Amino acid sequence: MSEASELLSATALTAFRLNGQFLEVTEELAKPAGLTAAWWQVLGAIVPDPLPVAGIARAMGMTRQGVQRIADLLVEKGLAEYRPNPAHRRAKLLRLTPDGRAAIGQIAPGHQDLADRLVAELGVAATRESLEALQRLSAALERLSEPPRA
Repeated sequence: MSEASELLSATALTAFRLNGQFLEVTEELAKPAGLTAAWWQVLGAIVPDPLPVAGIARAMGMTRQGVQRIADLLVEKGLAEYRPNPAHRRAKLLRLTPDGRAAIGQIAPGHQDLADRLVAELGVAATRESLEALQRLSAALERLSEPPRA
């Protein structure tokens, strides 16, 4: 096995483990607000601005179908609503409701506590370096998954 292959395997396994750890932590953080990690993920995508389901899927690295199922549940529970999209007649925008914003607000104290503890553990510089490395890795994988140009 080449060094490149070993590095890819170790990186993938570490990313899978990290994903599992984040899912476990976010499930615990979301639970007091009556949310799941997946619901929080979708709601979090629309905190700054409403988005269509496809836009949420792209931003969060989820499937459009998965986001659609969650969005429909969030609407049913009154945490989000569909609004007309001036840019696309059929692709409605998903927007937070006041109840959805309140649920996100309930998560904020636990999120802040975890953020403070994680940064205290790693240090600000190392946390920032970790983020930048993950962003570079994600961008590289995105570029490699694009179809080759003719």
